[in-house]
Amino acid sequence: MDLAFTPEEQAFREEVRAWVRSNLPEDIAHKVRNALRLSRDDLQRWAKILGNRGWLGHGWPTAFGGPGWSAVQKHLFEEECALACAPRVIPFGPVMVAPVIMAFGNAEQQQRFLPGIASGEVWWSQGYSEPGSGSDLASVKTRAERQGDHYLVNGQKTWTTLGQYGEWIFCLVRTSTEGKPQTGISFLLIDMKTPGVTVRPIKLLDGECEVNEVFFDNVKVPVENLIGEENQGWTYAKHLLSHERTNIADVNRSKRELERLKRIAKAEGVWEDQRFRDQIALLEIDVIALEMMVLRVLSAETSGKNPLDIAGLLKIKGSEIQQRYSELMMLAAGPFSLPFIEEAMEAGWQGDFPGGDVANAPLASTYFNMRKTTIYGGSNEVQRNIVAQTVFG
Repeated sequence: MDLAFTPEEQAFREEVRAWVRSNLPEDIAHKVRNALRLSRDDLQRWAKILGNRGWLGHGWPTAFGGPGWSAVQKHLFEEECALACAPRVIPFGPVMVAPVIMAFGNAEQQQRFLPGIASGEVWWSQGYSEPGSGSDLASVKTRAERQGDHYLVNGQKTWTTLGQYGEWIFCLVRTSTEGKPQTGISFLLIDMKTPGVTVRPIKLLDGECEVNEVFFDNVKVPVENLIGEENQGWTYAKHLLSHERTNIADVNRSKRELERLKRIAKAEGVWEDQRFRDQIALLEIDVIALEMMVLRVLSAETSGKNPLDIAGLLKIKGSEIQQRYSELMMLAAGPFSLPFIEEAMEAGWQGDFPGGDVANAPLASTYFNMRKTTIYGGSNEVQRNIVAQTVFG
């Protein structure tokens, strides 16, 4: 296993670094660097910049308009974006549903949906979880009944991230109740402007409406929006979830936030506390170990070997690291991490003012938000069971 980058890969890194730093808007980078609130415009502005360069679908093969990068090149691109303080690419379109459309959609669906995803013009949402179906996705109850040339969809999805901005949503729907629960699920693409679709934001502890409930009341969806075969959606969902769990690990963001933690510790005078620095060191070791795990996968792919099937492990460790750095930031700032005034946030004040220190703003928001990472994408308890079954049989 060779974890060293080749001269060609290092040259690629330099090219990406120069382009990102020249094209990333400074106002967006400032917000990401200091964990300030990003608007829909911020997120889509960066997505369209990447789309114009042909890099929003940076993991796509050339056959579908992507750059055709190797696994190592994709990793280097993501790392340079994170270190430059670019926003995370909203994954639901380019990272999650696009690979499903490429692998299981027909040519007409690929021509219809992929260009809008690649350009950043169309905002996609994910319709998986339901009030009674989270980690146990096989129990979804949202029903799609075939009626001639369309399906009639009824049911509810929840925890739909940024669903208030969604234009299209990919959904797991139940098309059969016969046999095992997994065998009656289909994968359906739904235009969120269709009559009968209602989105209701859920206000979280940090005051944000990052997640939503989505209701379907006799929503008519054309049959041509079915991906693959009816009742085979569970296979497509598993394909997508492997991309989601790897994406959740997000080692590059953890590397960036580790540096932010150090800035906060120094600003608050706890950097000289040996016991606190020990905690930062332990976190940094975990981040390095996670990166080594990612590089092992990349090395296996590059050498032509079967890549290690460790999406669950990456998700477990990555999500725990995210929670840990948010906890240490809170500890470093002490009482200054606690104030969280939603009205001030809405007015645009986030500690970001002339002479003000944005190092601690808004730590409470980051801490609250990170509590969910060990639950979504398949809870870590479930992932540990899957890993144990894979390893021990």
